[in-house]
Amino acid sequence: MRLSRSAKSVLGVLTALVLLFIYGPLLLVVVNSFNADRTFGWPPKGFTLEWWGRAFESEGVRQALMASLGVAVVSTAVSLVLGTLLSLALQRYKFFGRDVVNLLVILPIALPGIVTGIALNNMFTTILGVSLSMWTVIIAHATFCMVTVFNNVIARLRRMNGGLEEASFDLGAGVFTTFRLVTFPQLRSALLAGGLLAFALSFDEIIVTTFTIGAGETTLPIWILQNLFRPNQAPVVNVVAVVLILVSIVPIWLAQRLSADSVGVGAGRDGAGRAAKATAG
Repeated sequence: MRLSRSAKSVLGVLTALVLLFIYGPLLLVVVNSFNADRTFGWPPKGFTLEWWGRAFESEGVRQALMASLGVAVVSTAVSLVLGTLLSLALQRYKFFGRDVVNLLVILPIALPGIVTGIALNNMFTTILGVSLSMWTVIIAHATFCMVTVFNNVIARLRRMNGGLEEASFDLGAGVFTTFRLVTFPQLRSALLAGGLLAFALSFDEIIVTTFTIGAGETTLPIWILQNLFRPNQAPVVNVVAVVLILVSIVPIWLAQRLSADSVGVGAGRDGAGRAAKATAG
């Protein structure tokens, strides 16, 4: 279907307006992080790097940043293991209740964050009697971060050529050798994309974190929330928000690029050959 020039112009203007509505507030935060006016007068009368210097010198910001990075890295690692195992089990094996398990795996990311947060808070404090800490935050984040890994890996498994693994088994390779030399190379980009999405999702999560974090502990989004309405911290909050935006956008962009990659059949054939040689050796 070909559009007329006027239709293209109208669609272009509407697209620009929608994008401006979505990303305009983000651009405003970026500009205000350099705004010399502490009250963020508009238009800016001048620009400064003072707020960036204060943000980098702030001990609270550094501690919150390291806490967020630590939680995101560990929860991503847990999500990669659990999401991969679940996707392999649900794609490769048929058993009673498989569809129900599939629904339960995906459900945490579909539920409102406040519902997940309250449920996990009750489980930790009431049922298990566990004190809230960074470890409870990591467990809470892993419950929904593993969904991104699961979705990426199971989509790749559905496109993979199962004959390559069968050839590896026929040539005498075991389960772990076949996974290492045949399956894993074909899943590598999907795992990386899922891991990057899980990292971004964990790094900027605030609602579930609020209900599962211990007293006196903080992550970067929690620090922003705590200092948002403090006049002396408002300029620094904008700087931290820009850092949060950048750390969230880069993994998502990389994951999108990786998800677009196709599975290399040639690499899989080479893997089957290597598996056979490893078994023979």
